[in-house]
Amino acid sequence: MDLQAEYDNRARVPGSAAILEGWARDAEAFRTTWARSQLDLPYGVSARERFDLFLPEREAPSPLAVFIHGGYWQALDRKAVSHFARGLVMRGTAVAVPSYDLCPEVPLAKIIDQMQQLCAVLCAKTRQRILAIGHSAGGHLAACLLGQDYSRFAKPLGRQVVPGALAISGVFEVEPLLRTSYGPALRLSPEAARVLSPRWQDPPDGALHAVVGAAESDEFRRQTRDFAEAWGATAEELPGANHFTVLDPLTDPDAPLTIRAEAMARRLASL
Repeated sequence: MDLQAEYDNRARVPGSAAILEGWARDAEAFRTTWARSQLDLPYGVSARERFDLFLPEREAPSPLAVFIHGGYWQALDRKAVSHFARGLVMRGTAVAVPSYDLCPEVPLAKIIDQMQQLCAVLCAKTRQRILAIGHSAGGHLAACLLGQDYSRFAKPLGRQVVPGALAISGVFEVEPLLRTSYGPALRLSPEAARVLSPRWQDPPDGALHAVVGAAESDEFRRQTRDFAEAWGATAEELPGANHFTVLDPLTDPDAPLTIRAEAMARRLASL
């Protein structure tokens, strides 16, 4: 198998550069026009330990979700994906969109720790349980947040900080990437990559739904299928969607994926 071809989505998807340019324009437009937004909030001390919080138009208690960007833990930031909060916010769910430090400047384990720290800060700030949503590498991070013990950040938080995750086109087995151009920046041995792969971890308590595009590579579809089976989760393939267009439904408040995410967030808020 040509793993580079399987995992190089920018090369695999025609017009991927134009798609990402469109993301940047749409994200900036959403960030600058959504009235109830709190931008550039810190959750740590580094320059990239920042998040944006988008609140529903109506000032009332609302469920809370986190949307985590992809980029193989080596690219992008929150400002490239702000608009994917749109559908949920319009349905009454608050959405936090974070940045995090990137490999190789920090190890992957540090990024996982940063996202856990973010969720602890959000939970302490809002007293809300969180639905973790992530795309690609962000899907991996969302899975790593599910059902973890957050008491090291604050004793009362325990394991109920992130009781649900929606992982979209996630990388749940890190080891195959070590044999691609993305591997060197991760600086991981095969053994360390396996430890950081949710696929090989015991399933935590919590609700997980995994999504992948039907037009994605065989490896991405396999990873989603195998991971969902291993964790006893639900899964679906979005017809016609590639690795980038799989996120398009999240901009639409009436899209089935957005409706599912909102329902997950509301169930978690009532636990």
